[in-house]
Amino acid sequence: MNDDTVAGTIVHFREHDQRQQIAAEVHSRPFESLHTPLRATHLAMLSDDGTADRQRVRALCEALEKPAPASDATHHSVDLGSCRLRWERHTEFSTYTFFVRGGPPESTAPFAEPAVAAVPQQWLRTLPGELIVAVHLTLEGQGAPVRPVHAITEIFATENVAGSEVADGAARTYTDFRLHGDGYGRILVQDQGLGPHRAGRLIQRLLEIETYRLMAMLGFPMAKGTTTLLTELEQGLEGITQRITRSDSLENEQTLLKEISALSADLERNTAGNSFRLSASQAYDGLVHRRIENLREERIPEFQTIGEFMVRRFRPAMRTCESVAYRQEALARRIARAADLLRTRVDIALEAQNRDLLASMNRRTDLQLRLQQTVEGLSVLVMSYYGSGLIYYMLHGVHSVGVEFNVDLVMGAMVPFVLVSAFLGIRYLRRRVLGPGEEH
Repeated sequence: MNDDTVAGTIVHFREHDQRQQIAAEVHSRPFESLHTPLRATHLAMLSDDGTADRQRVRALCEALEKPAPASDATHHSVDLGSCRLRWERHTEFSTYTFFVRGGPPESTAPFAEPAVAAVPQQWLRTLPGELIVAVHLTLEGQGAPVRPVHAITEIFATENVAGSEVADGAARTYTDFRLHGDGYGRILVQDQGLGPHRAGRLIQRLLEIETYRLMAMLGFPMAKGTTTLLTELEQGLEGITQRITRSDSLENEQTLLKEISALSADLERNTAGNSFRLSASQAYDGLVHRRIENLREERIPEFQTIGEFMVRRFRPAMRTCESVAYRQEALARRIARAADLLRTRVDIALEAQNRDLLASMNRRTDLQLRLQQTVEGLSVLVMSYYGSGLIYYMLHGVHSVGVEFNVDLVMGAMVPFVLVSAFLGIRYLRRRVLGPGEEH
């Protein structure tokens, strides 16, 4: 099979509109190729408008006459001269990472002159959104002096430092996950055989751990605040459930149903306000866990690993978020079951009332029918009486003109016919009004 045949086979298929886009997605944000030593500053700004973020990056690139990001770009990496900028847009935040070649002027102070100092300060002050992550990273070259434990603790000003060998022993990394006096966190990486591509991957993972860790922690204060409300709602539901068992009237059950509906509304309102944040925290927590696994940590004597630090400090906070999310779902199910029970009890009570009402209506209808029949009997008598009176006057009139006959005898003979005619007339009228099937 020649190249023309192979190249021409694809044109016989109708290509999906998004095929090129989804095929290129896994290559859309490549790792940087970084040479040691270097300094980096990483910022993450929480913002809803990715367009504004992109416009600020475009404005900086155009001011420095550098390539600007495309109008729909979610990633841009460009050399600005004084530093290199890597911008990425995520779902709810944007990250700005600045790289400067070379170590700080003072080798004993790895964070003495951070990379952010090379960025135009006026431009930094106009970045849209709210700052959520700010961290300085220093990558020391292989020629840097080996730092003993006390030197590491002096750099971070604390003994609570996490450190480990990573990338199969090709580097050592140290961090304390704290904000220092300048408002930035600190990460120190010592090169022990990293190549440019491995250095780029390692730094990206370390910065992502810090970013996703803090993004995940955004749900923790909300989870703590929700705990009190959930406890109140659970107590309210418990009280309603106990009252359900003692309820003996439809009015009480309808009142309880209104209360449990209000309880459900409070829970739904609270869940709508925090469900996104709690779900996002769980997603970011998973990303942190996977990035730590990718480091392939090995212990350094006297230091806890990053994974151990997260288990001790970070994981309990995430467990709280997970617990609150689970409690909300469980409470919603319990409220739904209690509401169903109440509706069932109310429906049964209403059915009993309807049954009694129908029975009462049947009795009333039966009495009305009996009364109607009695009235009909009286109507026959009344109509017969008046009919007989009319016939009597008519017979008297005939007798008075000279026709001889016994008026009383004829009148007596006509009475049965009058009664039968009145009865049949009323029966006919009832049939016309009610219909043949409604006679009885």
